[in-house]
Amino acid sequence: MQLQFHTLDVFTTRRFGGNPLGVVLEADALSTEEMQTIAREFNLAETIFVRKPKDPAHTASVRIFFPTDEIPFAGHPTVGCAILLAELMKGEGTSFDAQILLEEVAGLVPVTVRNTGGATWAQFTAPVVPFSVSASLPSVQDVAVALGLAPSDICPGEVPLGLHEGGPRFFYVPVDSRAALARARPQEPHWSNILKALGTVGGYLYATGGQNPATDFCTRMFNPSGEGTEDPATGSAAALFASQLHQTLGLKDGTHSFRLEQGYEMGRPSDIDLEADVQDGELDAVRVAGSAVRVMEGQLSF
Repeated sequence: MQLQFHTLDVFTTRRFGGNPLGVVLEADALSTEEMQTIAREFNLAETIFVRKPKDPAHTASVRIFFPTDEIPFAGHPTVGCAILLAELMKGEGTSFDAQILLEEVAGLVPVTVRNTGGATWAQFTAPVVPFSVSASLPSVQDVAVALGLAPSDICPGEVPLGLHEGGPRFFYVPVDSRAALARARPQEPHWSNILKALGTVGGYLYATGGQNPATDFCTRMFNPSGEGTEDPATGSAAALFASQLHQTLGLKDGTHSFRLEQGYEMGRPSDIDLEADVQDGELDAVRVAGSAVRVMEGQLSF
């Protein structure tokens, strides 16, 4: 069996930035075990497998895998896959607007894809509106120890730690400054023990500002039990970040837009756009957007 594959760098407009993604096309004949084996062979953060949709009105059915496990939804595979499918339909390097509907395990994910010259951009609507999880959170002292930081570096201005869910679950840690964010290093087993107790594989650190003056927050994702020690771009965590911002900033009714940076400390700069709709005081919808560029393509023999 031979299958066509592509790799893309996602949440970036240039190759070798952002988060790498593997996309395997026409994967209908593959078993779950075979998809997992291929994802392990690619050994990228995620590999997404494209199959015929169950509903012909939709674009494709997809399944997403870490090298170690399947996940119901992830942001950078959604963006990268939608951009690739739109370019294959409309033509790479051409200007277009397209609507892609992906059947993911977590639900139907609509994606708007656009190219107006340069890298193609896509925006998806999160399949689950994120929400805060009530749980016993670790102390600031314990989090500081687990990240190799001082307690004064954590929760500036008494901004609280947060645990939020929307398909996956992530732990959110506000950090005092970009300098402190850059110094953070998971200290084991303390960091993994915190994540395990909270039922999540990922901790999302954030501070205000960024290298780009238009950036609202610079972020880092430490997930030693997931795709690796650090993730250069995490679309699902960006989506759930809307719940943390709603909780800590008291977002008013309307649409709120934020620009996020991630992966800069890793040498894989990623830029993510986040939109949050608030209605009647509650988070109503969340959208995440970014660009992607193709890097490699070929034939997979299986």
